Amino acid sequence: MSWDVAGQGEEWVGDVLGRRAVHQLAERPPRGRPSPGSTDPRILPRSHNFFDEFGPRARHLRFVCSDMWRPYIDVLARRAKQAVHVLDRFHIAAKLATNLNRAIDEVRAGEVKQMKRDGHEPILKHSRWCLLRRPEHLSEKQYIKLADLLEYNLKTTRAYLLEEDLQLLWEQTSAASATKFLTAWITRALRSRIPPVQKFAKTMRNHHALIMNWFEARGAISSGAVEGQNNKLKVVTRRAYGLRT
Repeated sequence: MSWDVAGQGEEWVGDVLGRRAVHQLAERPPRGRPSPGSTDPRILPRSHNFFDEFGPRARHLRFVCSDMWRPYIDVLARRAKQAVHVLDRFHIAAKLATNLNRAIDEVRAGEVKQMKRDGHEPILKHSRWCLLRRPEHLSEKQYIKLADLLEYNLKTTRAYLLEEDLQLLWEQTSAASATKFLTAWITRALRSRIPPVQKFAKTMRNHHALIMNWFEARGAISSGAVEGQNNKLKVVTRRAYGLRT
């Protein structure tokens, strides 16, 4: 299901998957203010419009899937209370990669400057992409450089190792083991004394319960179908540019 409210920059895309009545909702916020992450009252009524259209069927939803945008979370908590709200794994992974990579790069840049001021050997020089790329994408030279860096007890390497450890979250086989793993990771990150990493850990802590719902749903739900539908609609829109009816 999809529709557009003319002139309001509003797009809704929904997909009901199979007999399990798994419903996924995606909304594009209006252009300009308010910014993503806002719970501005001008956005929330438009979000409620979806459930008004969906009607009594909303009572039969078993799972709902969204990203970490706050208006999604607020509306789903009010209008789909009986459903398990799953934060999409791939959005979380993307946020993890973006935010933790930014944190690692910030810490690395700070340590480079500090080591230069203190007159230490510039061991972090030319190390940026060794730390930001996935290990399987490193060249042999970069892999050797990374191995050398990991011999040092630097904030940069500690931040890198925390990021790598968090990738193991998705290999947990049950909600109980995932809860134990993520709780332990958050504790380590908060004790790391690395402010950018601590900031990300607080975000994960705030969304802990919703992240665990992915394991409750046993990985059977994601917003991949909706994202694919969104991409197709964007392609059609681009191809239709300039056409008039």
